[in-house]
Parts: sequence; structure tokens; C-alpha cells
Amino acid sequence: MLQLQVISAEWEACTALSAVQDALYVLNGKWKLPIIVALSSGNKRFNELQKTVKGIAAKVLSHELKELELNGFVIRKVHNGTPVMVEYELTDYSNSLGDVVKSLRDWGMMHREKIRSQLKKEKPVQQEEILRKIS
Repeated sequence: MLQLQVISAEWEACTALSAVQDALYVLNGKWKLPIIVALSSGNKRFNELQKTVKGIAAKVLSHELKELELNGFVIRKVHNGTPVMVEYELTDYSNSLGDVVKSLRDWGMMHREKIRSQLKKEKPVQQEEILRKIS
């Protein structure tokens, strides 16, 4: 019976690992979650998104939006008119990331504070330089 429990535990660990790998595959890179967070405040046009998500190149934003659309997180809406207007909006499915994003935000704030408090204990010159980089 003990052998069966070990196999079961190994299977559960493999299943958990596979699920995490699947999630990371879909949300990989440094831009997908920031794009989703930017769209959480409402629909945005391409240029609005690029201004909101600081530092992202137009080509990268276009690629990331296509991948998010393929995975069911974003809808590209084309409004006919002159000129044609294209907006991006989150799908209902993207709401399933709410707890994930909140947990990442909370952990990120906690981690940033931890690093800042550690830096306060180091040399003042290094501290200011590093704090500028992470702020």
C-alpha cells in the first residue's frame, strides 16, 4: 500500500508541475500580464495600450496581442467607419486570471519591500543606486 501512495504522490506532483508549465507557457514573457492588467480598466486602442504599457515596442505589442487573442484572453474589435477603429478588450475568460494577478501583485509588493529593507542595511552609495533601478 505504501508503494501505491508514493506513486500517487509522484503523479500528483507531475500533474501540478504540468499545470504550472501550461500556465507559464500561455502567460510567458514580461508583457502579457501587464497588457491584461492595462486592459482591465477598459477597452483600449493599440496606441493607448502602447502608452499604458511603458517600454513595449509596437511590433512586440502586436505579437503579444495576437497570442492573447489566440488563447482567448483578448478580443480584437473592429469598428467600421472612417477611419476604421480597432479596440482590444478582455474576454470573460480573462477574469479567471483575477486571483493570479492579485497574488502576483501582492507578492511583488512584498518582495520589493523585502529588497528595499535589505538594501537599507548595505552601503548608502549602493543603496541609492539600486533603489533607483527598482523604482
